[in-house]
Amino acid sequence: MTAWILRRVLQAVLVVWLMTLIVFVGLHAIGNPIDILIGQDVDQIDRARIIAQLGLDQPLWRQYLSFIAGALHGELGNSYVYNVPAIQLILQRLPATLELAFAALILAVFIGIPLGLFAGLYPRNPISKLLMTGSIVGFSLPTFWVGLMLIMFFSVHLGVLPASGRGETASLFGVQWSFLTIDGLRHLILPALNLALFKISLVLRLTRAGVSEVLPQDYVKFARAKGLSPLRVVLVHVLRNTLIPLVTVLGLEFGSTIAFAVVTESVFAWPGAGKLILDSINALDRPVIVAYLIVVVCLFVSLNLIVDVLYKWLDPRVRVEAAA
Repeated sequence: MTAWILRRVLQAVLVVWLMTLIVFVGLHAIGNPIDILIGQDVDQIDRARIIAQLGLDQPLWRQYLSFIAGALHGELGNSYVYNVPAIQLILQRLPATLELAFAALILAVFIGIPLGLFAGLYPRNPISKLLMTGSIVGFSLPTFWVGLMLIMFFSVHLGVLPASGRGETASLFGVQWSFLTIDGLRHLILPALNLALFKISLVLRLTRAGVSEVLPQDYVKFARAKGLSPLRVVLVHVLRNTLIPLVTVLGLEFGSTIAFAVVTESVFAWPGAGKLILDSINALDRPVIVAYLIVVVCLFVSLNLIVDVLYKWLDPRVRVEAAA
């Protein structure tokens, strides 16, 4: 196991390095941030001085080497717009995005798995057919449109939930969280539901497919023949084996939820990292863009490692193959 983890860590380092190289070259190709940061009325002397201060007068390879040297010491450069360390900006906004992603994932698990389990156990039931049809709708509807409809219905017409912002927060371990206050929870409901809609549909269909595949297996028939209660058969033999592929998908989907929460954060004015990266892209704030992508890649790699460990725990066959 130790050797396997070391190999995964080395792979992660290689992935992060390749990502920084690709992003650096790509950002250099799409435009010059000086054209956005500096007005047209600035004379050439001041313009050259600002370019030199930002290090943009150096060749691309030298800029990249300077970035790598700083990254090895935990420094990812200063934001061109805010003039503060880029990693500091990301870490300030990241808790809001993590909170939103966790809330969406919890909704997907606690809504999608029971509904998918019901649809798999009773496939001929009209409610099951309705659920499967609804999951297709959940896949098809664009996130921004759903967000606007949620605001129109719950905030404008009913007036029961706030339409934007994060609301009142409380501190836990030195970080501000919305779920610790009633007002924060009210602000969290709509964006979390909007972000979770696609995930709920995905979890529902995966659970239903997994249950349909597991039910005819011999070990399920044997468990029933032993006289085990239907609830024990479903929870121990059916659901656990259904969770094996589901855990893998949920781990990756959690990473994608963090990375692509930008639409939901923009619609609901949620002050997370997604909103920050959108503003940084508009301003070509290279240090912030690169720092954000490094954080996201590290999250993806960490989640993949956790998923692999859980996969080995859930499926004994994987542990036997690894030991062999």
